[in-house]
Amino acid sequence: MIGTNPFAELTTLISPMVMQIYIIAMFVLVVGGTILDMMHKKSAEYFFANSKEAEKNATRSVTSGEKMSLAIGTVANEVLTSSEFQNPKRRMSHLMLMYGFIAFVVSTVVLIFSYTGGDAAPTLWTAMWHLGALSVAVGGYWFWFFIRVDVNSEGKSWYQLCQADLFIVSLLMTVTFALIWSATLGGGLNMLWFAIFIASSTTLFSTVLWSKFAHMFFKPAAAYQKKITRADGSRENLPVIPDLSSSETHARYPDIPEYMGAKPVNMGLGIKREPPNHY
Repeated sequence: MIGTNPFAELTTLISPMVMQIYIIAMFVLVVGGTILDMMHKKSAEYFFANSKEAEKNATRSVTSGEKMSLAIGTVANEVLTSSEFQNPKRRMSHLMLMYGFIAFVVSTVVLIFSYTGGDAAPTLWTAMWHLGALSVAVGGYWFWFFIRVDVNSEGKSWYQLCQADLFIVSLLMTVTFALIWSATLGGGLNMLWFAIFIASSTTLFSTVLWSKFAHMFFKPAAAYQKKITRADGSRENLPVIPDLSSSETHARYPDIPEYMGAKPVNMGLGIKREPPNHY
């Protein structure tokens, strides 16, 4: 199974050109959906306006070298290793989903465009396709049944769905039925599994406007902008937390000593008091 190119087997029913056109159509849908999402939510407009506002509150200029260093740090931490997840289980699940999805998509493109014309596909690509799908399935089902915040915090059942679940559900169905289809090549229900696989993948790539798919592209930009505001002192346009015991702070905020005393106690760790178990 792992050394089989299922798309090569499919050429007896569907021509390679039709498969390639489908891949291109899905790419166009993702790009178009992301652009529509940006227009609908005004994400780019928000980032631009927020950046301009932050520049007014900046206390220092960030050099080009610092910006480059922050960009590299964003790629290394928030993008490649998902360091923003404090819950190690959620982080591992996310990494399995992310790298598995990348491997699955890239190997799909390679197998369809390069190895459906009669040439045998190298085991590297067929293995990447199957293992990528498996990684997404394991990470995704782990997240869905054991980590998802609604289940963990609010006691909602795994089968209670909402629009925000469109991405993860369609993704899980895509890789699950892709693996079933590949495992049952030549079987009586093989084309049924293939039809569900295609329906799920079409849903995944055509519903970017309504799902969390586009969020993957905005996250790195938001993380980088946050690092910039910390470096230039604008602090995301939030006020600096003062020393609650200082006379200067008491003069500026007279209600602090009235409600908290002249020497306010340490308020503690707050939400960090317990280990991160949710998002």
